[in-house]
Amino acid sequence: MKRRRFLSIAAGVVVAPALPAMAAPGLRHWRGVAMGAGASIIMDHPEADRLIATARAEIDRLEGIFSLYRTDSALSALNRTGRLDAPPFELLDCLSLCGRVHEASGGMFDPTVQPFWAVYAEAAARGQLPDGEDIDRARALVGWDAVDFDASRIRFVRDGMALTLNGVAQGVIADRVAGLLRAEGLRDVLIDTGEIAAVGTPPRSQGWPVTLAGQAGAAERLVLRDRALASSALRGTVFDAGGKLGHILDPGAGARADMADRAVSVSANRAGLADALSTAACLVGPEALSPLIAAFPDARLEAWRQDDRAAEA
Repeated sequence: MKRRRFLSIAAGVVVAPALPAMAAPGLRHWRGVAMGAGASIIMDHPEADRLIATARAEIDRLEGIFSLYRTDSALSALNRTGRLDAPPFELLDCLSLCGRVHEASGGMFDPTVQPFWAVYAEAAARGQLPDGEDIDRARALVGWDAVDFDASRIRFVRDGMALTLNGVAQGVIADRVAGLLRAEGLRDVLIDTGEIAAVGTPPRSQGWPVTLAGQAGAAERLVLRDRALASSALRGTVFDAGGKLGHILDPGAGARADMADRAVSVSANRAGLADALSTAACLVGPEALSPLIAAFPDARLEAWRQDDRAAEA
């Protein structure tokens, strides 16, 4: 009898897979940590143990490239020294994607905002906000045009710069793991590393059902098949007790209390692209949103939720 090949890797996210079929007998279930969040792998396959180990190893390998929290990662090495020779292909490919979204967003998507993050996070740990001098010093270190890279090396033009790929790397990792498992012969795969890459279908379904959390408890349901989905929220994490300074940072100003609170969901053919676009969409104005999404023919805005009251308060 031909067994269905089925896999889900899930981490804690705003966009939640709704998969009642996962309770079926015979599924193998692993729980652990991926990208700093609780994670699980659920599989129906005769080689489940080997494939689960393969998926876990790939996530660990990619964290060794993109993680800000692992001191041995390629990104951490670049941020420490301002230069990385012979960079991994995955990092170069991610930076190329960042460059395309940076251009399409008019510069609002900018991974060089890490110095802003550092000053806000350090001040928040003291129960304070950064002062003007700290913000000005961070601003002087922000600028995508000061990141120089090719196949041989990545280099910061100015000393003290640093990158964060938190607005794109989760999606890129989902794409990479999905590709690896397709190469292993799996045709029905859901990868959720904070953003979702959906391949094929779950058992007895036309696609992978997901639920988007909405305002006032409302929810929107989508069905994904051979498509990726990412969601970002401007104030998903905040730096201040009042909840006005969100973690998605303006490259010219840092955290802005005057911005309306937004949550955006974008789908595309690749999770990395959807991830970067949903991040950028939290920063651009409503009039720039349609041109941003239209710059990538396969991308689609799935949800836009905005609360202007926070900006008016």
